[in-house]
Amino acid sequence: MAGTLAAQRTTASKSAAAPALTINQKRQERGLTSQSTLFVPKGQWIFGASASYSTHSNEGYSFLVIEGIDSEGHTLRVSPMIAYALHDNMALGLRFIYDRTLLRIDNARVKLGDEESGIDIGIEDFYALKHSYTGAIFWRQYIPLGASKRFAIFTDMQFAAGGTQAKFAMDSPVKGTFERGYKLSLGVTPGLVAFATNNMAIEVSVGVMGLNYASAKQVHNQVTTGRRTSSNMNFKVNIFSIGLGIAFYL
Repeated sequence: MAGTLAAQRTTASKSAAAPALTINQKRQERGLTSQSTLFVPKGQWIFGASASYSTHSNEGYSFLVIEGIDSEGHTLRVSPMIAYALHDNMALGLRFIYDRTLLRIDNARVKLGDEESGIDIGIEDFYALKHSYTGAIFWRQYIPLGASKRFAIFTDMQFAAGGTQAKFAMDSPVKGTFERGYKLSLGVTPGLVAFATNNMAIEVSVGVMGLNYASAKQVHNQVTTGRRTSSNMNFKVNIFSIGLGIAFYL
């Protein structure tokens, strides 16, 4: 009994003398910086890209108060990226994003109320084409799912800056507007990565929060000018930022 009590006192004294955990040790308890599972080793290069393309076409289509819609358009997005693992399960990289959006409306009418006193607004021969070029730098932290070396979640913290060009035209004779602008953004994008082979992985990501600022200057019919600025901060899932891509880890 005396020996047991002595052992307990010794254990208690050692526990009392144990030093407090450092900030990094506390972070490791969350598993965010733990190296117990090596997913992406230091010194590895990562090359990847994501792309999306969508089209639409309407002929005599009606939606709510909009009738007789004749339109077509498409949206193209391409985003290559390169990154380097500065530390185990941690990488720093660059990304380029190109967007092209085209919308052409041959005819559409908005009708509210009756034929005599109601509102009837028509759009004919509308054309809009927009290009966007963006460069971004991002920091990525990989968090392996348990002891798996095939599946992991990741979080990208990204700062992006880019420019936009757009032109709009409608009516006959044609009335046109040309627009130039720039945009800045800071965001957080979590995602999931799954290795299909030893070197190729599939990545899915979605934007959940960010700060955005945009400014644009317009010239109407090469005579009058206009300016527009906007800023926003969001803390919600942005379904328009969902990305699906392929990455090669070499």
